[in-house]
Amino acid sequence: MSQDISRFKLDKDKAALVVVDVQEKLIPAMPEKVYRQTLKSIQFLVEGARHLKLPVVATEQYPKGLGRTVSDLAQACQDKLVEKVSFGCCGEPSFLETLKSLGRSQIIVTGMEAHVCVYQTVLGLLDAGYHVHLVRDAIISRGKIDYLNALENAARAGATVTTAETALFQLMGASTAPEFKAISALVKNR
Repeated sequence: MSQDISRFKLDKDKAALVVVDVQEKLIPAMPEKVYRQTLKSIQFLVEGARHLKLPVVATEQYPKGLGRTVSDLAQACQDKLVEKVSFGCCGEPSFLETLKSLGRSQIIVTGMEAHVCVYQTVLGLLDAGYHVHLVRDAIISRGKIDYLNALENAARAGATVTTAETALFQLMGASTAPEFKAISALVKNR
């Protein structure tokens, strides 16, 4: 008897990208080198999503206190921006309404902090019936143990833990995809 692996598969017609709380005033608390790498992975996914015509939803946790989305991502994430005060995005009703309006069943999750807002968002999305793909190289926490705990618990809860490149290549499916050339260029420039 074979195992159902459908939750591990991504389909560009079913997927959306979520960028959780990559905000100005959170950045100084992050390990600088890790943040730079994480930001590159998020930018890579956002640009790849643009080529694949995937919707991108960004969130901001209490922007009055924590500032807006960092300038490196702000323009690419402005179309569907949800402000929130709940740590988990699903605690903000307009977030789930926005996702529902997209008609997507797979959510690719990135952002910060892995063990707080990202993790609680993953649990909320799973509870709402979405297939969740948590991108390990596109999330960050201040501390490594918190980051690792978030990954482990998210996977145990049912999220598929992946990487940015794995996600984009899976979304394309084949080298014959019309987006292959553009995404291959993104990979080379990483």
